[in-house]
Amino acid sequence: MARIVQFMSAVGELSRAESPSIPPVWERHLLNARDPPHVSFTHHEYDIVPDTKGTLAPVDDMVYRSFFFGPAEISTLRSRLPPHFRRCTTFELLTACIWRCHNRYFSGPDEVVRVICIVNSRTLFNPPLPEGYYGNVLASPVAISTAEELSKNPLHYAVELIRKTKSKVTEEYMKSVADLMVSRGRPNFAVARTYLVSSLMHMGFEEVDYGWGKPVYGGAAKVGNSPILDFESCYVPLKNNKGENGIVVPIWLRVKAMEVFVKELEMMVTARNSSIFIQSTL
Repeated sequence: MARIVQFMSAVGELSRAESPSIPPVWERHLLNARDPPHVSFTHHEYDIVPDTKGTLAPVDDMVYRSFFFGPAEISTLRSRLPPHFRRCTTFELLTACIWRCHNRYFSGPDEVVRVICIVNSRTLFNPPLPEGYYGNVLASPVAISTAEELSKNPLHYAVELIRKTKSKVTEEYMKSVADLMVSRGRPNFAVARTYLVSSLMHMGFEEVDYGWGKPVYGGAAKVGNSPILDFESCYVPLKNNKGENGIVVPIWLRVKAMEVFVKELEMMVTARNSSIFIQSTL
């Protein structure tokens, strides 16, 4: 269970006149930087990346779409991989696909592009963090490629980059991040030519009960609303109007970029006559 949902569930228990089943603890010192700080990894997610082509768009030049990836779409994407790659996670597969499609508009062939994957590292600590520690323990490792390599290589090239990036996250990696935060004054993520993604697929929002029963939907209402990143998104579980369980991906892009993105995405996932649009708002 994600810690935000642990908190929401505790509030739900209180609203039902119950005591929290997992009492909260503070213990913030467990994630403090070391003294002295020792940055032991290269954290490209915090590189300073100039926006040389003005890709960070003004809000009035943005468009919002949501896309549904059901069993057919995921199966089509997986069929594009060599057999020994087909056991990759759905997160790795979907992120590889969307990163490649996004890359078509924003980057020249020699430019470096990034995808930042939000990774829950709570289980990596030894000794374990207390169960009642409600804070998030999230890592944000980044996969890097030139735009040309990402575009010309098969889908499994991006899958492998993302898989290796996720595997970098260890307890030492997290300590290195904490030390970097202290050493560099809490820098922001790299933003230009960057795709940031997180998954809400196993968060547990659907189990939260404030006394009125379980929710019909739990997750992000929308993404974006500001040009902080070229592209940020999340994966949310959803059942479509056909009763299929799948993943809805809300996306916020500048208008021209969305046109290119949709064209590329349809080429990737419509081999089985699927329809991925579920919402369109300007």
